[in-house]
Amino acid sequence: MPFINKGFHAKRPTEGPNKLPPGQYETQDFPVLTAGPTPRINLANWEFRLEGLVEKPVKWSWNEFNALPQQDFNPDIHCVTKWSKFDTKWRGVSLDTLLEHVQLQPEAEFALAFSYGGYTTNLPLADLRNGQAFIGLQYEGKPLTPEHGGPARLVVPHLYFWKSAKWVQGLRLMGVNKPGFWEEAGYSMRGDPWQEQRYGSDDDAADTSSLRL
Repeated sequence: MPFINKGFHAKRPTEGPNKLPPGQYETQDFPVLTAGPTPRINLANWEFRLEGLVEKPVKWSWNEFNALPQQDFNPDIHCVTKWSKFDTKWRGVSLDTLLEHVQLQPEAEFALAFSYGGYTTNLPLADLRNGQAFIGLQYEGKPLTPEHGGPARLVVPHLYFWKSAKWVQGLRLMGVNKPGFWEEAGYSMRGDPWQEQRYGSDDDAADTSSLRL
């Protein structure tokens, strides 16, 4: 392989020596890791969709998406290959902003992020709300490059970075926790770096009682 909630179980340190999750090391670089070829996306054809268990699906063109309210984000990010990068600088659209445009059906508890190129990854809806996730459009003040997931990347910084789908095309809201690309290959269904949930066997050791798997 190329590399390689419903509630939160512990408070994540945001400063000081304890901001590094167990088993991780800090890097100043931003390594490029991917599961396949890097797609080159024509912005004239780009779209982002919210679909699945919503009353009415919605989609945005590139220009429409960039007209949405944007924010600056400054998260630490953590890769399952054990590197962490602190205080990264992004600009994009909060998932909370996007979810305001749909009415979720009551059974919607999970999401499957899907990308140009066919990549998928699953997340509990609770991990995408309340300021925890965004669609990144810029990195370090410049348009996000294709190598790092541009033109738009899902960023869920409190989970291992394979959950931050590159080249994201949309989210499908679901009532069951359907595994994505790496999850089907044996990776964790949630990917919490503070519990070292790298593989499916690590999920068994964590308290996942709040997730319906």
